[in-house]
Amino acid sequence: MSKGKVTVLGINGHIGQHAARAFHEAGFSVTGFGRSNRHPVAGVGFIEGDAASLDDLKRAIADADIVVNGLNLPYDKWDKGRAEALLATVIAAMGDSGKTLLFPGNIYNYAATDRRIIPATPQRPQTPRGAIRVRQEEMLAAASKAGKFQTIIIRAGDFYGPNTVGDWYDQAIMMDAGKGRIHSMADLDVGHAWAYLPDLGRAFALVGEQRKALGRFETFHFAGHYVTHGALMAAIQAASPAPLKVVPLPWIFLQAMGLANGVMREVVKMRYLWNNPMELVDPRLDALLGPDFGTPFAVAVTETVKPFLKRKAA
Repeated sequence: MSKGKVTVLGINGHIGQHAARAFHEAGFSVTGFGRSNRHPVAGVGFIEGDAASLDDLKRAIADADIVVNGLNLPYDKWDKGRAEALLATVIAAMGDSGKTLLFPGNIYNYAATDRRIIPATPQRPQTPRGAIRVRQEEMLAAASKAGKFQTIIIRAGDFYGPNTVGDWYDQAIMMDAGKGRIHSMADLDVGHAWAYLPDLGRAFALVGEQRKALGRFETFHFAGHYVTHGALMAAIQAASPAPLKVVPLPWIFLQAMGLANGVMREVVKMRYLWNNPMELVDPRLDALLGPDFGTPFAVAVTETVKPFLKRKAA
């Protein structure tokens, strides 16, 4: 018997894929929504539609008890009110339904000087991109506190996981693995917050199961793996059967690329996140997830880099 119905908006994205799989494995009836079903998940249905269409969104979530908002715009298309407009359409589709909306937050909301970041830490965004995320969360808080629907934000660090593309492993850290080198994003002794996607997907499902015991508007911080850049480099080297040399990421080259590439220009603006040790902390979420939750760091890194190392061997 199904535990309830879940619609995952943006089923093709990183969090969409893993949240859909985790909810299905937890016993929910799951449907994905997107322009196409590029990455079908076994046991998960699909509704085709346009996220900019209020009618399409209403149709997609009509029977859902839980809605996972995995929608996201291209990295250089967040400005000019476009990110807020996309979320406003989701909020309008949710209406006064009383459903639960799960929203993936990130660390952009905080200042570079923040170190141990708990849900109560004041949000002082460092960049315009961070200010956008703050406004989005304020929109969700207003709707939920008005009694329209329940919002649960799960904030996490940078995503990584097996067979993902368009992430930091794919486009930076492992991009030269075939040449025998890997890139460190910053000084080796600086810590960084990572979220292993299979674990984060399971966290969404576990929190979703416990939603009725939670408030109208909740924010949780997913600790994930908080490790130094040096520890990450060492874990990748340990996973590789052949030697890999650690070299710094050529940020100057990326900055030059940004002169002609809007996405790269926005990526470089967020470099402060790599240079500052910003840790997500939340004992309350840890308690909800239970003891021994999460994949060991070495195992998670090994599973993530396997495809890159296979290509290198080939």
